[in-house]
Amino acid sequence: MQVKKELEKIPGHEVANHRIDAWWWLVAAVTGLVIVLSIFQPDPYLRIIRFVSDGILVTVGVTLTAFVLTLFLGLVVALGRLSKNGFFRWLSTIYVEIARGIPLLVQLLFWYFAFPSLIQSFGRLINLQALTRYHANPFVMAILGLTFCYAAYMSEIYRAGIQSIPKGQNEAARSLGMSHGQAMRYIILPQAVKVILPPVGNEFISLLKDSSLVSVVAVADMTRRGREFMAANFIPVETWMMIALLYLVMTLIAARVVAWIEKKTQTEDR
Repeated sequence: MQVKKELEKIPGHEVANHRIDAWWWLVAAVTGLVIVLSIFQPDPYLRIIRFVSDGILVTVGVTLTAFVLTLFLGLVVALGRLSKNGFFRWLSTIYVEIARGIPLLVQLLFWYFAFPSLIQSFGRLINLQALTRYHANPFVMAILGLTFCYAAYMSEIYRAGIQSIPKGQNEAARSLGMSHGQAMRYIILPQAVKVILPPVGNEFISLLKDSSLVSVVAVADMTRRGREFMAANFIPVETWMMIALLYLVMTLIAARVVAWIEKKTQTEDR
């Protein structure tokens, strides 16, 4: 171990130390299985891939958009829970407790079916025709539902990361003349982000898998397209095996990317 540490100090030796993550072999194996099935038995496996290809793009689009919004809203809520202002702290806490206490599927159904009805009722109350004719966009409502739910969990991750930073860091920044906001922006948050990378990565993978629930609110994602293919061809085993493999490829790739980012940030700290 001592020899290894000494070698790592030699300039240029770190290049040899960057070996490919062994778990990429699992990604290659699952991807290879999908390719083999598509080549040697194109009917139905290649037909399934072609049929759900547009759903794959929808799944990726919903996941990435909801994740970006989740990162932003989660940070706002976390700062609200850490605020010295009692109202903002109370409001943020109520939101977190409500969002975490209701199943995601129920929330998606509420945003797609109940929320438009509330908007229409409000439009009739104030006699505004534009609101009385409001109809929900499935894609927008799906992103809203995922963001609303996952931002609550993300805020707790942010809060734990911020609170893990020693208070002396903030005191040192304030002694240098920084305001509370500047200390949070330039000192606390950069350190907290590195701490929370693993759980944030796990949240992204969970969000990717849970995006399959948007199929119940008329979003043509990969799961919904799989249901349509199965209903038209009556081959459930092959259909859902291929859908499962496609989800597995995406989640495995996401996990490897997250692991690479974690390793990269750790290397830069050394």
